[in-house]
Amino acid sequence: MNVREVKAYVHRNRIADVVPALYNGGIKTLTVIDVEGLLEAMNNAEEHYSVEIAHKVVTEVKLEVICETENRTAEAGALIREHAKTGQPSAGWIYLTEIQSAIEITD
Repeated sequence: MNVREVKAYVHRNRIADVVPALYNGGIKTLTVIDVEGLLEAMNNAEEHYSVEIAHKVVTEVKLEVICETENRTAEAGALIREHAKTGQPSAGWIYLTEIQSAIEITD
C-alpha cells in the first residue's frame, strides 16, 4: 500500500474553511488537533506567552490527512494551501510524507 500523509499547520481562524474544502473534495480521512506554535501572529490578540517554552506562541491547528494516491495527496495539499491563506507572506506549512506501512484497525 502506497499511503501518504499530508500534515499542515495553519492559523486556527482558517480551519473552518479548510476542513469543508477537503470534505467537499472527497477527502474525509483527516484529523484536526489544536497545538501551540511559532507561526507569525496575525494580530496581538492571537498570541500569548508560553511559560513552558519561554516564547510567544499562537494557538494553531495541526491537520493530518491520509491519502492513498499521489493525485489525492496533491489535491489535499492544493486545497489546504488555497483555503488556509491569511493574506500574510507566510500563513503556515504543509508537509508531505510517505508512510512506510499502514495497518487498519478492524473487528
